Amino acid sequence: MDMDRGRRIFNRLGPSSSTDNGGSRNFNNSNNRQQKVCFHWRQGKCTRYPCSFLHSELPTAVNGKRAAAEDNHRGGGSGGGLRRSGNYYFNNNSSSNNSTWGRPQSQSQSQSRPHVSSISNRTVVQKIEKLCNHWVQGNCKFGDNCKYLHKWSTGDCFSLLVPLEGHEQVVTGIALPSGSDKLYTGSQDETVRIWDCQSGQLAGSVNLGGAVGYMLSEGPWIFVGLTNLVKAWNVQTSMELTLNGPVGQVYSLVVGSDLLFAGTQDGTILAWRFNVATNTFEPAASLKGHTLAVVTLVVGGNKMYSGSMDHSIKVWSLETLQCVQTLSGHADVVMSVLCWDQFLLSASLDKTVKVWVATETGNLEVTYTNTEEHGILTLCGLLDSEAKPVLMCSCNDNSIRVYDLPSFSERARIFGKQEVRAIHMGPGGLFFTGDGSGQVRVWKWSTDQPTAITS
Repeated sequence: MDMDRGRRIFNRLGPSSSTDNGGSRNFNNSNNRQQKVCFHWRQGKCTRYPCSFLHSELPTAVNGKRAAAEDNHRGGGSGGGLRRSGNYYFNNNSSSNNSTWGRPQSQSQSQSRPHVSSISNRTVVQKIEKLCNHWVQGNCKFGDNCKYLHKWSTGDCFSLLVPLEGHEQVVTGIALPSGSDKLYTGSQDETVRIWDCQSGQLAGSVNLGGAVGYMLSEGPWIFVGLTNLVKAWNVQTSMELTLNGPVGQVYSLVVGSDLLFAGTQDGTILAWRFNVATNTFEPAASLKGHTLAVVTLVVGGNKMYSGSMDHSIKVWSLETLQCVQTLSGHADVVMSVLCWDQFLLSASLDKTVKVWVATETGNLEVTYTNTEEHGILTLCGLLDSEAKPVLMCSCNDNSIRVYDLPSFSERARIFGKQEVRAIHMGPGGLFFTGDGSGQVRVWKWSTDQPTAITS
């Protein structure tokens, strides 16, 4: 009998939790020094065979104390029950999947670490919901046995159709004009690329001589935010206009009440009105109040909402173009704001999504806060084919969380090569993402005709 071979196998697989058939050996004793998981195996990099450390997680009895501490750390905070805000009630107790703006504990806990099971003496490690970096680079040696994901998304609600390659820097804008068969993407590489929607091939490229900060399509118009100006193209008439006035980079654009608004680097929001008689955009107003750059704008009802690097959100009347309220609930840059029915959702680099609702006095207050593990870059809302609300939440860990609302339970996750800065909903269940590597991806929902939330 090869005793050395037996020891090598024991060292690799770890000790048994009970005596063998002969009752001569108990491996679960305090003198065993190999009760340690291989660090390189956990990272997916161990190349030693045999390895003297474990290539499986320790049993629950060994890890129980640490696991309990982790579970307690991830537990919900105090303050459950119903809270009244204006004419609406919200359940702050996150233990129920049916709670309004509540998040089930079991969802976040079940995704925090891998689960280990044994099938016919073979250890099976379920995948950690983290993209394998070696697979992205094309050099993972573990194949199907890798503990990390080898795919760009989880869940079964959508599929990746095609990646669009060409941009050399972060994609900051995606636009699909009404009635057009061309997709337009803008990047900090100073170009706008035009893609044929039928073939997925590059149909053209425009060098703008400056980084693209944002893109917006409204009817036949495409607006591109650049440094110190906004470019406007009418894809039906081929008209091209230049709108001067911004100081610094234009980070956000929105249309409301027949006005085009642009959020700029100096904290000003500029407004233009289109003059049909002269076929030009004429300056209409300059809205001041933010002390730092305005990075996100959204229109809902008769209000416009602006989020800024100064950590605040301002509420503007579209009738008077005056600021009627300043919201100061975030502790870092407000990256995205989204109007949804009577709610305002805001996302920040402070790792939170806040849900605001109007009180009886008309002022907005926070009624729920969803906390993420990473800073949040952009939000995109839609209704699925069953008219259920779904929120896409892009984080700066290179992923997009796809949540069912109001529970904030995770339905799926999308991974990018780098941070996803742009998400755009298209027709027929299509949507588009653009990340920091310059790659644009075309996705399709597996259910037909989701509806984008545009205001």
